[in-house]
Amino acid sequence: MTASQLHIAVLAFPFGSHAAPLLTLVQKISPFLPSNSIFSFFNTSNSNTSIFSKAPNPENIKIYNVSDGVKQGNDTPIGCEAIQVFIQSTPTNFEKSMKEAEEEIGVKFSCIISDAFLWFCCDFAKKMNVPWIAFWTAGSCSLSVHLYTDLIRSNEETLLKIPGFSTSLRISDMPQEVVAHNLEGGFPSLLYNMALNLHKADGVVLNSFEELDPKINNDLKSKLQKVLNIGPLVLQSLKKVISDVNSDESGCIKWLDKQNEKSVVYLSFGTVTTLPPNEIVAIAEALEAKRVPFIWSLKDNGVKILPKGFLERTNEFGKIVSWAPQLEILAHSSVGVFVTHCGWNSILESISYGVPMICRPSFGDQKLNSRMVENVWQIGLQIEGGNFTKSGTISTLDTFCNEDKGKVLRQNVEGLKEKALEAVKPNGSSTENFKVLVELIKFHKPT
Repeated sequence: MTASQLHIAVLAFPFGSHAAPLLTLVQKISPFLPSNSIFSFFNTSNSNTSIFSKAPNPENIKIYNVSDGVKQGNDTPIGCEAIQVFIQSTPTNFEKSMKEAEEEIGVKFSCIISDAFLWFCCDFAKKMNVPWIAFWTAGSCSLSVHLYTDLIRSNEETLLKIPGFSTSLRISDMPQEVVAHNLEGGFPSLLYNMALNLHKADGVVLNSFEELDPKINNDLKSKLQKVLNIGPLVLQSLKKVISDVNSDESGCIKWLDKQNEKSVVYLSFGTVTTLPPNEIVAIAEALEAKRVPFIWSLKDNGVKILPKGFLERTNEFGKIVSWAPQLEILAHSSVGVFVTHCGWNSILESISYGVPMICRPSFGDQKLNSRMVENVWQIGLQIEGGNFTKSGTISTLDTFCNEDKGKVLRQNVEGLKEKALEAVKPNGSSTENFKVLVELIKFHKPT
């Protein structure tokens, strides 16, 4: 251990699809740092177990469990209540674990990388005199609306004109935290404080590529010190995804091999979103009526809601699995459209493999993402009426199966796919931004 050794503190937000992309970022950075560099990864026990159980833990990543705020003997909260309890325990839970890590390893922290939600890292970094790098796990569009929270809340118009956006936005497109009644507590407060303090970060990293939202990115660059789009991170593992046949325990890829090119509808709504029973029934009725080939990632409790006899009647042209290898499916030439909740990871994956989308957003940034998919990037459609009905689902599927509109959407998403591939090439924008990020992490601030 030497005084010049890099010791990077990594602070995760342990809910939704946040901690896993942060770990992916760390794993991508690691080979470009000196061999004796070490990462201390701070996260709750449950979240650490979830993300580290899927792959061997590299020796240079030390795992630390921070308190989730749940007192011993109390029932474990779920959903919004769990987030609330965790927020109440921050930042002291991180401070305690970070002190322990420095004592155990014997090297002071040289840099802090955190989920952007954890805005208080600006105070940690200032006190330690080290760089703070904030990782925004969603797109530049949703980051922008958070930075314009005050403007949005002061606007009484039905349609909002936000700098950088080429289309007007509706209040209903906004993440609930931006327009919450009270910004003084809980999750809305966490995100509002992030918006107020993110300019203090030495770099803000996004899992996206500049060419997707150039005007929004230019506006962000006028407000933040460094805006570094380094994605899509999924494209870094493209070869592995396509060749990894061992991950097809569900048999999805073998099934897809027997289907016609761009004929299959793939349906998945993430790990958090649960559709109402009537919408699950509506999807099933539409798929059966259309007799369109489909793969549907649906948990057992959703399967129980399906119309009686549906599985038997659709067995020849449909496949339902409790878990689907999403990347391998989207990369397959038989897949023609992705029916999605519009989480950011799913959108990036869909763009990366050139698959247009049918959007049914639920919460968070999903409604804004859906608006961008349909109105700005024009690579998909929002489901008619915002909820699945039999007639609306059939109508939307018809657009992709029979009409010229579907061809245009496919051409547009193929165009973005090419731009994404260019961004991660040796001299691409994301690769150049990644080089800047590595230098930021290596930089020792003068004492």
